[in-house]
Amino acid sequence: MKIDNYIELYKNKTFESMNLHFKSKEIFPGGINHNIRYFKPYPFYTVKAKGKFLTDIDGNKYIDFWNGHWALILGHSPKMVSDKLKKQVKRGTLYGTANESSIKLGEMINKAMPLAENIRFSSTGSEATMYAIRLARAKTRKRFIAKVIGGWHGFNSNLLQSVNYPYEVDEGIGLIEDENQFIESIQFNDLDRSLKVLESIKDDLAGIIVEPILGGAGCIIPKEGYLEGLQEFARQNDSLLILDEIVTGFRHSFSGAMNHYKLEPDIFTLGKIIGGGLPIGAVCGKKEVMSLADMTNKSDKRMYCSIGGGTFSANPITMTAGYTTLKFLKKNPTVYEKINSLGDLARNELSKLFKELKIDVKITGYGSLFMIHFLNDKVREINNALDSALTNNELLFNYQFALIAKYNIFFLPLKMGAFSHAHEKEDVYKLLEATREIFQNNKARIAHT
Repeated sequence: MKIDNYIELYKNKTFESMNLHFKSKEIFPGGINHNIRYFKPYPFYTVKAKGKFLTDIDGNKYIDFWNGHWALILGHSPKMVSDKLKKQVKRGTLYGTANESSIKLGEMINKAMPLAENIRFSSTGSEATMYAIRLARAKTRKRFIAKVIGGWHGFNSNLLQSVNYPYEVDEGIGLIEDENQFIESIQFNDLDRSLKVLESIKDDLAGIIVEPILGGAGCIIPKEGYLEGLQEFARQNDSLLILDEIVTGFRHSFSGAMNHYKLEPDIFTLGKIIGGGLPIGAVCGKKEVMSLADMTNKSDKRMYCSIGGGTFSANPITMTAGYTTLKFLKKNPTVYEKINSLGDLARNELSKLFKELKIDVKITGYGSLFMIHFLNDKVREINNALDSALTNNELLFNYQFALIAKYNIFFLPLKMGAFSHAHEKEDVYKLLEATREIFQNNKARIAHT
């Protein structure tokens, strides 16, 4: 069966989704509200999500490895969260005033991550990273921010540089030079090259922002000493280390990757899991930095850093969902044992299977996160975003699309997968069985559209 056959199979079972996509294109640019949610020939339209399953408008039920942008560590609509939300909705959805729920969630985060001496909630991760670099510039009175090539920190204009291949090309029209002229890019896992770039801007370097695990750019873990080297440079240079833990915070353990890698960032950002399935972002850090956002006793705005927040910041619905989720994770540490073991099983068994099938791959990831890279003559190892970008991504798309079309297994095409508490070992074996069938039935043919 060629990829064209998978497309026909998909179209035959998603007729209502196709109709909705045509209608959606009349309302939304491209028919979507988040760029990466579109995939050819059109995305299916979800009407229900529960546990490990997504159900589309045509009645197709998919095992979900995308997990809401990797945010749903307990799966879709876990009962304990849904029950609490029902009660909160009766009390109100948006107060527009201070509320106790935000304190409860903030205290939970602080106890799990003591470096979160102060926290400011926002509605998105993009806001949180925007606030983080603003705080770094306010604290140091310097201008440059260094970021990793392929590092994704949301859609705020300051950090929308060197995100997608080819990395030297602007991310799109509408961005102006003034917005990113004080951003410099460094290569993940190449400490020597990174330090040379940092050295060239050290006198005006406010901070270094980095994901501890390069998420959307390939699920790539850091080499030993890389993150520590960036942290040491920042300390010696009176610059700040900003750790973007929006993906990794509370994902691998009841804390952050900073604990695993023994890092002490000056500022770090959180999102996804701490919202319990609802919109959230948070910028956290040491009091000496975060106190710059305290405007309560400062009459002169030149004395504080404005990271005020939005209408829906710390709304009681999100605070309730987040607190309930973290409370469950704290009381049930076996959740992490389960999902991390599922990640290990998937990485190990997929590696064995592809070796048996004589297909060159590299499976990256850590804990409950994993991604398959199809290697080629250009790339034999995956150390950074460029390596990931130059792999056989056409084959990756076709493989993941075949999983959707025939086997009702959903990865957002070209993105890594994640396990949740709702997944079981049987889901790994279903993925393995489907993978074997796809490549045995198609051999090299699936590589061509």
